[in-house]
Amino acid sequence: MSFFNKMLASLGIGSAKVDTQLEKSSYSAGETVRGEVEVYGGNVEQRIHTIYFTLYTTYIKEIDDRKVTVPYAFYKFKISDPFTIQANEVKIIPFSFKLPVDTPLTIGSTRVWVKTELDIQSGVDSTDKDYMEVRPSRLASRVLEAVQNLGFRLRKAENEQVSLRYRRNYPFIQEFEFVPISGPFRGRLDELEIAFLAQQEGAVELLLEVDRKGRGLGGLFAEMLDIDESLVRVTITEADYNRVEDKLQQIISRYV
Repeated sequence: MSFFNKMLASLGIGSAKVDTQLEKSSYSAGETVRGEVEVYGGNVEQRIHTIYFTLYTTYIKEIDDRKVTVPYAFYKFKISDPFTIQANEVKIIPFSFKLPVDTPLTIGSTRVWVKTELDIQSGVDSTDKDYMEVRPSRLASRVLEAVQNLGFRLRKAENEQVSLRYRRNYPFIQEFEFVPISGPFRGRLDELEIAFLAQQEGAVELLLEVDRKGRGLGGLFAEMLDIDESLVRVTITEADYNRVEDKLQQIISRYV
């Protein structure tokens, strides 16, 4: 019976299982994530090489002239050394890790999840998948709030593949597309796109795409040729925190 159980376990039948319990379901980018991994022994004793955590998101990628949504693993680490779990034993392993400050925000179509992988010696690995809500960091939140205070409404947010010129840690950037519905830029801009090129403690680097509203035939031709758009890079630091709105308004006004 023991040999039969071991054979079944090697096929994933009656093998050890894993279940991750996050302390909460919502986190800010850069915040420490805590929780417990529960490992449930199967029908036989098994050797566990390690337990891995991998953070995933998705982004839009162009393949053969088609846009497709693909998963992307952007952070991986192990949370345990090798150990043995007995049949029907339960092990609880606490963990903590810092969510990268440039983790994509779960806005629009963007999703973020943590995949737990139980690496079992001579067996089928067990996995668990847990979604989490990711809110902006303090400084990123201030930027998005300032844009809305200037009369813009968020229309779309998604992760899109980007050229090498704008890549940092990932092959994509998260773009936020706004339209002016009130304030100083209503009727003067078609839209404003913002992307966080880089984020670190105390500073964010933004890429702004200012899409001016076409006026007359000249404006129509400009829109057709996409020359009515201006790309602007700007860095916002903690020192700017109380004047982010004014700083953005001044920058956008130069290209209207």
